[in-house]
Amino acid sequence: MKTDPSLPLEYGTEQNRLNIFGFWIFLGAEISLFGTLFASYFTLVNRTGSGPTGAELFEIAPVIIETILLLASSFTIGLGIHAMRIGRPKAMITFFLITLLLGLGFLGVEIYDFFVYVHEGASLQTSGFTAILFTTLGIHGAHVAIGLAWGLFIILQIKKHGLTPATTNKAFIFSLYWHFLDVVWIFIFSFVFLKGMM
Repeated sequence: MKTDPSLPLEYGTEQNRLNIFGFWIFLGAEISLFGTLFASYFTLVNRTGSGPTGAELFEIAPVIIETILLLASSFTIGLGIHAMRIGRPKAMITFFLITLLLGLGFLGVEIYDFFVYVHEGASLQTSGFTAILFTTLGIHGAHVAIGLAWGLFIILQIKKHGLTPATTNKAFIFSLYWHFLDVVWIFIFSFVFLKGMM
């Protein structure tokens, strides 16, 4: 497999460039998924029936904590990719581990939020609003959980094989996925939580 030394290692082969292009196409499908969820949310947001509204459910503190954790994880994964590009696998692994710990903290707070919502009388069956709320947050949370497992797998591969065109390509693609989840969360934070608290 011929590598191009003028490009970063993750782009170094034709196959690597195709992998990255293919992943951008996959992210396009993910944008469609979340776009559909947001459209459904905006359609159902006022269909609360006798259940709680967003203003009654949402609390700013957990949402701010979740946002800080996820945005910080986006920063640390960026540092991890930088460490990868300058050939420092130990630093890269450290930043990836910090990213995963921040992601785990985010999931922990989100699960806590779900218990609070249920305690306040919200469930999938309560109203159209609570159904789409749980669905949207649940699908994003499931993506984060998948990302945690994927990121751990990347770390194990880097530890075993070092920084090769294959491992750096996988790590870079994972970083695109993680940044995408952060962007989706910014939309959830802005249009679900902040708008819902008003």
